[in-house]
Amino acid sequence: MRRPGPSTTPATATADPLLARQTARESAARTYSRRLPLALVHGAGVEVRDSAGRTYIDCLAGAGALALGHHHPVVVDALQSALADGVPLTTLDLTTPLKDAFVEELFAALPASLAAAGRIQFCGPTGADAVEAAVKLARTATGRGGIVSFGGAYHGMTHGTLALSGAHAPKTPLGTLADDVQHLPFPTALRCPFGVGGEAGAALCARTLRWLLEDDHSGTPKPAAVILEPVQGEGGVQPAPTSFLREVRALTRAHGVVLIADEVQTGLGRTGRLWASDRGLDPDILVLSKAIGGGLPLAVIVYREELDVWAPGAHAGTFRGNQLAMAAGAATIRHVAAERLDVQADRVGSALMDGLRSAAAGCEAVADVRGRGLMIGIELVDPARTDADGVPVPDGERASALQQAMLERGVIVEVGGRGAATVRLLPPLILEAAHAERIVDAFAASLPA
Repeated sequence: MRRPGPSTTPATATADPLLARQTARESAARTYSRRLPLALVHGAGVEVRDSAGRTYIDCLAGAGALALGHHHPVVVDALQSALADGVPLTTLDLTTPLKDAFVEELFAALPASLAAAGRIQFCGPTGADAVEAAVKLARTATGRGGIVSFGGAYHGMTHGTLALSGAHAPKTPLGTLADDVQHLPFPTALRCPFGVGGEAGAALCARTLRWLLEDDHSGTPKPAAVILEPVQGEGGVQPAPTSFLREVRALTRAHGVVLIADEVQTGLGRTGRLWASDRGLDPDILVLSKAIGGGLPLAVIVYREELDVWAPGAHAGTFRGNQLAMAAGAATIRHVAAERLDVQADRVGSALMDGLRSAAAGCEAVADVRGRGLMIGIELVDPARTDADGVPVPDGERASALQQAMLERGVIVEVGGRGAATVRLLPPLILEAAHAERIVDAFAASLPA
């Protein structure tokens, strides 16, 4: 018989008036606060403190937006300096010294092919709006409408980006979404769409794209674009093999299809390189948000100059001129690049995954520990039940129990993926070995849950 999850919850869950008012007044659509009943009052580095005085290692970190953690000195200094200078807080698309500095820092860090001859569009300050902009640009530049996406993808919560995303649950109540979207299989190590896994599975996934583009009876006319995440995040932390990324790039280039890389979550060092696209993808359009704003709302697309054919006003947004976000973002990009925090993420992330795998050895409920850099997923399964390929089925109840048990031990994690069965870690890039050891200890102690 399965053991029940931990019976205790953080003191704030029952005692804090902030939580009581949140429950009474906020919408039924709220998510994180349901599983993480915390009223946070302070953050410093990789840690946060709640209103009951408990301290946690924050492996949620604004869903990866806080690359430098909470109140990093370079971000605080940039914000204080901007405020002291009396900068206008938002300027639409009018330029300022802060905007110019942000663009220069970003282009200095971009992949060479985009940095050399790229254009940037500032979007409404969400990743979803930037994805919408990328799709609009691809359609405008090619004169075609279709978009190819992949199962397991997550590109946002607007109607358009939900149409591109894989999860059924948020789509089901909405009826018809954007048309002209075709989903193809994405290579996953544990649950290969073709039941073979590894490089063979990745090759078959790439073959489906080849078939779609080259077979004149595939049922799908040539699309405007292919969009993918180099590492799927909400889909359960699924890194695409380099061979698959390279084949997608070769096929899209050969057929004149725009390649969009959604690096909202992976961008700026998260996966052990500055850009996850560096592993063979070389996109035509790069979608960025989260980390590039230093924890403040900011989103852009950067694209090859030959695509820059849309008319003035083709994409706009009131808050695309957020000057404080640009100040924080420029400081963050500069610091990540100068301190090689991508390298630190690779080193500490590898050690963390090794520790998690060692702690899970012999535990049949942990089917996989995977990821790149400091983007890590732990998939929980029910060993007593298997799918048609003999793979244990995802177990969201176990993942939720593990999340709660780790919260009790001072580590905030999230869940996602198939069946909400993957415990996800997205800690700040400043995470050090000592923090990783504490995370592994909390995970090991929580496994009996």
